[in-house]
Amino acid sequence: MPPSRTARGAAPAIIWYGLRRLPRARSAALTDSYRAGLDILARTGMTQDTRRNRAAEVAPDFIRSAVGFSYGEVFARPGIDLRARQLAAVAAFAALGRSTAQLREHVVAALHLGWSQAEIIEILIQTSVHAGVAAAIDALAECHDLLVERTISANDWE
Repeated sequence: MPPSRTARGAAPAIIWYGLRRLPRARSAALTDSYRAGLDILARTGMTQDTRRNRAAEVAPDFIRSAVGFSYGEVFARPGIDLRARQLAAVAAFAALGRSTAQLREHVVAALHLGWSQAEIIEILIQTSVHAGVAAAIDALAECHDLLVERTISANDWE
């Protein structure tokens, strides 16, 4: 199946979240917000995510809705740029302390969008004031390999 089109009309480099498993009639009805969400994900450098693909195999409508709302509507809103939204996501997932896979995904995306490792470390330290020292330590430890001096690779997205 050819890749879907993004909100800008260009085909993304990857096929997202179980699209090949959708019945043909339903795949033609992809929403504008889902397409915009795919565009935002591509702009952040996020590649195909194994965790979401696995979820999409059993609940494709839910994953399309989640991508459409989270990225196609909230991340695409005017007011602050994508870099700032990505840093807010890093802080939020660090504060939550229970979704390390998404924390890591957003740290990699923030690095891709130009935030430095030192800036992300400071954001994670800042979460200690609002979410507790333990949450900040956990976030720093969970993302240690992403925040030491090195090049980000495709394996960081898994």
